[in-house]
Amino acid sequence: MSTLDPKVVRRQKLRWRVRQKVKGTASKPRLSVFRSNKDVYVQMIDDVAATTLCSASSRMKDIAAKSGTKIEKAAMVGKALAAKAISLGIETCVFDRGGYLYHGRVKSVADGAREGGLKF
Repeated sequence: MSTLDPKVVRRQKLRWRVRQKVKGTASKPRLSVFRSNKDVYVQMIDDVAATTLCSASSRMKDIAAKSGTKIEKAAMVGKALAAKAISLGIETCVFDRGGYLYHGRVKSVADGAREGGLKF
């Protein structure tokens, strides 16, 4: 008998299925999204070298200090990550929704990253 939450198990299966198709390289890294109940964490990952190129989260001081809904903060996180990626010379990426449905905060992160200048 499994002691894990069925929702967690379902999301992990979806996440693994997505990861079989989505791979990141140094020139086109994978934009990975993780959302907790309160915060959103995103990172650009080079799967070939197994390194994180840059990251951002809603716990960063400049984003956490601003007021707004979780969706608005997720858009700010996307823009912050895009700014970091552009400064590193990364303009394109592949989007990994991490097993979450593409709506709400996950979609807001993607839209914010697009507004920030990333293409995917």
